Amino acid sequence: MKESAAFEVQERDAIYRVIASRRDVRRGFLEKPLPHELIERLLYAAHCAPSVGLMQPSRFVVIRDYDVRRAVHEAFLQANAQALETYTGERREQYANLKLEGILEAPQNLCVLSDPHSERGHRLGRHTMPETAIYSTVCAVQNLWLAARAEGVGVGWVSILDPDRLRAILHVPATIVPVAYLCFGYVDCFAKEPELERFGWESRIPLEGVVSYDRYSAGRKAEEP
Repeated sequence: MKESAAFEVQERDAIYRVIASRRDVRRGFLEKPLPHELIERLLYAAHCAPSVGLMQPSRFVVIRDYDVRRAVHEAFLQANAQALETYTGERREQYANLKLEGILEAPQNLCVLSDPHSERGHRLGRHTMPETAIYSTVCAVQNLWLAARAEGVGVGWVSILDPDRLRAILHVPATIVPVAYLCFGYVDCFAKEPELERFGWESRIPLEGVVSYDRYSAGRKAEEP
């Protein structure tokens, strides 16, 4: 039996609501760990993500041990100090005041990895664009993030980490690529707008500023078909 092509209006609206209300959470994590069953659901959502050639390159490391999280936090502090040195003036002060992680506050972290050299999928789709293996894992991250938001779970992506140091802490082989280090857990609330926008770091681009038709048209409004 074929499934209906479209979801019911209420179901469709719920999906768009989850997408619009997804946030990168860096603060407000509660101490209560997520139950194992909920973590399994989130990981299942990630595992269901599309992947090039059905290679399923994504691997997941759930981190609850405080000492491991503390080691990752120390790696963050070092990388963050280096990043701070690249800014000057008002932007440097603004960066120094940003909350950019919740590694120790969240009761569990998640490292999402990709195995871009896996022979699964028999290299279908990777002959001209091998990087699609990594893109596939990014799809898994987004799946998990949206499922988490629907479950009332906050997720924060910590990208200010040296990949080699992260590999050493988590005993990740050199052939496996760290794609995302996530802090996740119950939170006291979800912000109405992205935190970086709320604190004036950057603002959103309107949709019409990034859409072209038939040919790429940078810097000017594209004509609709």
